[in-house]
Amino acid sequence: MRIGIDIGGTHTDGVLVDGERLIAAAKAPTLYDNLLESIGRVLSSILLNQDPKKVTTLNLSTTLNTNAIVTGNIDPVGVLVVGGPGIAVETYRVGSHYHLIPGSLDHLGTETAPLDSEELQTVVAGCFEKGVKTFAVVSKFSPRNPVYENLIRAHLQEQADFISSGHLISGQLNFGRRIHTCYYNSAVWRNFYTFSTALMESLQGFDIEAEVNILKADGGTMPMARALETPVQSIFSGPAASAMGILAITRTDTDSLILDIGGTTTDIAIFAGGQPLLEREGISIEGRPTLVRAIHVESIGIGGDSLLQVEQAAVLVGPQRLGPCMARGGALPTLMDAFNVLNLAAFGDVERSAGGVEALAVRSGMTGRQLAAKAVDTAINAISAKIEDLIALVNSRPVYTIHEILEDRPIAPAQLIIIGGPAAVFQELLRTRLGMEVVVPPLYEVANAIGAALTRSTAYLDLTADTAKGKVSVPRLAIYRSIPRSYDLDTAIGEARSLLIGDLEQAGVSISPEEVQITQADSFNIVEDFYTAGRNIRVVAQVQPAVIAHIDTGNTGVRVNSRT
Repeated sequence: MRIGIDIGGTHTDGVLVDGERLIAAAKAPTLYDNLLESIGRVLSSILLNQDPKKVTTLNLSTTLNTNAIVTGNIDPVGVLVVGGPGIAVETYRVGSHYHLIPGSLDHLGTETAPLDSEELQTVVAGCFEKGVKTFAVVSKFSPRNPVYENLIRAHLQEQADFISSGHLISGQLNFGRRIHTCYYNSAVWRNFYTFSTALMESLQGFDIEAEVNILKADGGTMPMARALETPVQSIFSGPAASAMGILAITRTDTDSLILDIGGTTTDIAIFAGGQPLLEREGISIEGRPTLVRAIHVESIGIGGDSLLQVEQAAVLVGPQRLGPCMARGGALPTLMDAFNVLNLAAFGDVERSAGGVEALAVRSGMTGRQLAAKAVDTAINAISAKIEDLIALVNSRPVYTIHEILEDRPIAPAQLIIIGGPAAVFQELLRTRLGMEVVVPPLYEVANAIGAALTRSTAYLDLTADTAKGKVSVPRLAIYRSIPRSYDLDTAIGEARSLLIGDLEQAGVSISPEEVQITQADSFNIVEDFYTAGRNIRVVAQVQPAVIAHIDTGNTGVRVNSRT
């Protein structure tokens, strides 16, 4: 059996799955100051009358790192950068402890200027004096040669709590993206470490001995041990859980729009030919581009609990959420209360919704129904406009799914699939506004948790070889060794596939060679003095995100247990 838990902005959802059968499902409020309590509530519910020792896997999707960045609850990070000529290192400045250490490598990884050890000592001493204990170490071209990053890491090792090294974060050469990725990886590490330690201890109280994985932004999972090394990969794992949930509860092979409507926000994604679109280079965090691969999602601050306000006769919906709707005991009217007033929903205490909306309306010179109608129109129009903008955006540039690049084909969604607690309320309204088929699938309330439960572990690696120098490198695995001149592209592909399988096996994940996809395999001649001196080879291997089963939605009979 497998457990999936999705910690959302408003609710924490949990499911227990056995093969293609949903055994149990539960929801509980997300308590930001005590996420373990939220997790504990759903675990208690879904494990009722079940043998926890039969649970083999627990997959968790969490907003922890995203919230840490949004609220500024992150560690100060010493960012130590080795640039070199031809690059404006200040362009990538991030954080309050950003330092350039003189030294440089060329594009082949050959040293062209030595590392300034005296400046390194001065900078590091200054960071420690200011209480900085986590670091991001990045040198240009380190995937070709990590010598400077390793030297700096060795200098920090005894006193630092955590160090992110650029060549271990990614084998890609984008210097600025690696700097930002390493910074955020170290900035969220302490919060994630504290949470993961407490989580593992709390699971012992439930007698759960399962493999524990964290959902990544690209729709795959990684073992907890890996997540502690690269916690930045779990940023935006919630939207990834919703995309994988759609794959697990529907069988669509058409272009589709996906809406995950929560209490606080609505996440919008697009499927091309039944597969979610991917941010191939990496997402931006606080406007800074990174190397965190992720499913492309746009968010808008409108959900069922979005606060209603009136400004100059205009009714505003969100982005604030100051608690639940009045129908569920909240103090101020929200969008869900407006749905109740218009008889579009019958959620909770409908009379309380009517009273709260009417009180706000009287102060604004409207009736309760007038205000509610304006609120619903505002929400539907804002979501529809965001959808139209997203379609235009993806059709203005190359589009990638988690499987391949789609070339010369516009994305034309034929249907809209809605999940999340308020999904059914929005169905007819969006069908009328968008003029397309709108589907609310079975189990829409807990689709994210189902996606988390059924998502498999993924990984990727870059292998580069230079036969002129007789060197091969696999930065993410810290492999740098000699090769013969006879080393060719086929050999590189075989080695990349074998290394990726072995790497996952060390993490306790077994896959077959057929599950490893070679997404890039290039080889070109290195010419010196009009002669071919060798070959430059690059191979990228990955295990694609996928769900391991599809839920039998026609025969569940499972009631979602809501725990307040």
